[in-house]
Amino acid sequence: MVKTAYVDILDDEEVAFGSSEFIVLRENENSDSNFIYYLARSPLFREKAISCMEGTSGRKRVNEGALKRQEILVPNNKLEQQKIASVLSTIDDKIELNNRINDNLEQMAKTLYDYWFVQFDFPDENGKPYKSSGGKMVWNEVLKREIPIGWELKIIGDYCKSRGGFAFKSSWWTTFGESVIKIKDIQENCTLNLSDLSLVNLEGKNIDDKFKAKAGDIVIAMTGATVGKYAIVPNTNKQLYVNQRVGYFDLGLSPTIKLPYLINSLNQKYFREAIFTLASGAAQPNISNEQINSIQLLMPTNQLIENFNSQLKSSYDKILNNQNENQQLSSLRDWLLPMLMNGQVKVE
Repeated sequence: MVKTAYVDILDDEEVAFGSSEFIVLRENENSDSNFIYYLARSPLFREKAISCMEGTSGRKRVNEGALKRQEILVPNNKLEQQKIASVLSTIDDKIELNNRINDNLEQMAKTLYDYWFVQFDFPDENGKPYKSSGGKMVWNEVLKREIPIGWELKIIGDYCKSRGGFAFKSSWWTTFGESVIKIKDIQENCTLNLSDLSLVNLEGKNIDDKFKAKAGDIVIAMTGATVGKYAIVPNTNKQLYVNQRVGYFDLGLSPTIKLPYLINSLNQKYFREAIFTLASGAAQPNISNEQINSIQLLMPTNQLIENFNSQLKSSYDKILNNQNENQQLSSLRDWLLPMLMNGQVKVE
């Protein structure tokens, strides 16, 4: 796989590339470094680089000498290069801004969840922090700790049940059709990679709507080394189906009404540890939906959960909207990139 990264350093800094795994592309007096970065990401350059690969299948690498001899048509005017790079970097800057906004919103949600449901300092009837203000606590023998009175130790399935995806037949996979979420698409940062979804031909086939994912629902990996990783389904113009061995939390017609409490509960360290414990013991880590649903969850009163969800619904709506905008921006950038590089599109 050919990967590209931009190394941004200050004038007085030095960076050493001590591995032969890297090929370093540097600007000269006639070129712009940002343009070179986007050139290296362009489909044409990557095609040229892949054509220069040599070695065994497991250890293929680009032959630097062969790559240097490849010819690519690019603007020789540095100002024109800078204009092209400016257009593309503006798109990337907006994507990065949306990511920072989402990170901040998620951190705020995490802090509030910790304050209310871990430290037990949710607002009492007088608006004061419950535990710090002397709220009544009772001993829970299972948890071996005190919990607020009225709270109960239940299971995740009591809040929302996970169910499995559809077992698509191997003959249905194709290069066109409907998009399907597989385990490989679930990222460790609770997002879905929609750039390389598998496609299935459903013409003439009747697949139940319960296997369709909605924006704001949650999918979770049930098999393999990354068992237990999960992601929020983003807003997208694609119809997404859920594949077998991918668990699916269906949060109803308006998922963000219930999403904040569930996703922040899944974010707790104990959840992934419980997944690993349940999935261990076999050569291939594996967990069932019944096991996911049976993981313990300390549940406060329904009113407190509703208050928490109500406070954070707009934040998760914003997160989903930003994710959707980033997908559109990424598609726009990837559509513009080759045309700007080969001169089909000019920057005035």
